[in-house]
Amino acid sequence: MDFEFTAEDAAFRAEVGAWLDANVKLAVDRRSWERALGSAGWIGLGWGEGGYGNRTGTLTQQVVWAEEYARSGAPPRSGHIGENLLAPTLIAHGTAEQKRRFLPPVAAGEELWCQGYSEPGAGSDLAGVRTTAVREGASYRITGQKIWTSLAHEADWCFVLARTEEGSRRHHGLSFLLVPMDQPGRVDVRPIRQMTGTSDFNEVFFDGARARVEHVVGGEGQGWRVAMSLLGFERGVSTLAQQIGFAEELARVVRTALRTGAVDDPVVRARLVRLWAELRVMRWNALRTLGGSGDVGAPSTAKLLWANWHQRLGELAVQVRGAEASAGPGDWSSSTPYELDADQQLFLFSRADTIYGGSDQVQRTIIAERVLGLPREPKGSL
Repeated sequence: MDFEFTAEDAAFRAEVGAWLDANVKLAVDRRSWERALGSAGWIGLGWGEGGYGNRTGTLTQQVVWAEEYARSGAPPRSGHIGENLLAPTLIAHGTAEQKRRFLPPVAAGEELWCQGYSEPGAGSDLAGVRTTAVREGASYRITGQKIWTSLAHEADWCFVLARTEEGSRRHHGLSFLLVPMDQPGRVDVRPIRQMTGTSDFNEVFFDGARARVEHVVGGEGQGWRVAMSLLGFERGVSTLAQQIGFAEELARVVRTALRTGAVDDPVVRARLVRLWAELRVMRWNALRTLGGSGDVGAPSTAKLLWANWHQRLGELAVQVRGAEASAGPGDWSSSTPYELDADQQLFLFSRADTIYGGSDQVQRTIIAERVLGLPREPKGSL
């Protein structure tokens, strides 16, 4: 694939960089930052023309935006799930009314979303979900539990994969519902404290929560098809921004290795060089995949590569620092007994990289069955 940036892309990069330089320092909190992005039209560059309040951008311009955003040091996005997961799914499978209702608030940064997929007994096995949605007149009554729900504590809405056909199994009888989170007594969000001391993930309990019938996407019983389509949107242009962040982390590890003298160890030097080379390969492979040159197993292969790469980077980040990496500043008498620095955060959080977004085991099964044509994994009594 010939993936070159044009003069127009260079001008766009200059515009993006100037706007970010002028506005990042004004960011107060993540929700107000989403509104600032929305008012400037930066949300939804890849949606195409639709009259939803977003500006449109070519594929290369979307890459430019992702790269410049990562380089700017802007806050983590609270609107990522709505912009990059829900919106493309609605554009592909939603009704005209659903698009008119939900896309403009996402484009404006006014409504935030979370994803109700994983459950305690069905983490990466989405076909095993047990949350039920029973039709009662003009709405569904939803009962069940979701877990590892990113940003649920901030979200206004949740797209929920639930079982709408009694007695159905596996991928049959599922529906994709849009559920408002502001339902006191019916939706309960409980943050999960992580090793890092933060709480980005949550448990979400639905106890008779309501979703309107017209807020089923793709039709009742078509949830599996819609959910799989959404997962296909999960690894797109945003992976390039992720890789910019990886490059900055790698550069920090290199600086630390130089400061501590760890770089004098030939084994450490070899690991640093390998990490650098692998990151370059991941970038070019991501560009190739965005250009339509990837195969059915490309997303799974990419997930395996970056997740394990990032874990190895986290391990090396603390190794090159030596003993100082095992301690940090903080008041041990307070309710928050420790504070982690960037390297410690990297090491601990990256332990989850091979689990969230589809575990390594699931990705290998997809590659084995769909790419290599190996016998399908037995599903037991299910």
